[in-house]
Amino acid sequence: MIDKTKHAIEIHNVSVRYRDFTALRDASISIPHGTFSGVIGMNGAGKSTLFKVIMGLVEPSHGTVQVCERSTHDAQRLGCVAYVPQNETVDWDFPVSVHDVVMMGRYGVQNIFRTPSEEDVAKVSQALHRVGMHEYKDRQIGELSGGQRKRVFVARALAQGADILLLDEPFAGIDAKSEKALTDLLLTLKEEGKTIVLSTHELTSLSEYCDHVALVKKTVIAYGPTHEVFTRDLVSQTFDGMVHRIRFAQ
Repeated sequence: MIDKTKHAIEIHNVSVRYRDFTALRDASISIPHGTFSGVIGMNGAGKSTLFKVIMGLVEPSHGTVQVCERSTHDAQRLGCVAYVPQNETVDWDFPVSVHDVVMMGRYGVQNIFRTPSEEDVAKVSQALHRVGMHEYKDRQIGELSGGQRKRVFVARALAQGADILLLDEPFAGIDAKSEKALTDLLLTLKEEGKTIVLSTHELTSLSEYCDHVALVKKTVIAYGPTHEVFTRDLVSQTFDGMVHRIRFAQ
């Protein structure tokens, strides 16, 4: 049972080094349960590394990480956190249906070699209905639009039963209508108690949906409520002064 009074993600003084290259340095962040956090920074700033640390895909050179008050290994084993990847990291030509992709979210619950149970099938169906993609369940995943693909991966996270959703550049390559639909879905999930964390370089409407923001530039420069952190001075520091046409919280 997760204690919602605790933080969903706790990272303290984490550094990640690859030989002579430091991808992340002394980063600390505490993300409360049930919040919608935006992780922003320039390309190569360490956003993806931060996500990999949370997912347990990268072992920190220094520091500690807890997800839902557990080690990243235990959090993954229990399906506490789900990852929605960037479009370009997926082989869309792979011969797999929408239904099959969402069923992958049940592999943490069922053995991958076991025939899916009635509960597994029901969870997948519910998740597809939830994101408005049930009518596409038999389509090959590569036949879908960018926005539809994102919704399928959100459905996979819902089928998994994850409390935390990490989305890597979810608005890249989708049109404004699809972005609005995806944002509305994520806001609804947040209202239901899910913790949403997304990385993005699209800052123009960030303050409209994120209640917390993390600014990343090889470390976490600042993290907190959007109205306190998403300011011209801090964002300018993060993006080396390139802050044109952005609506700031203050």
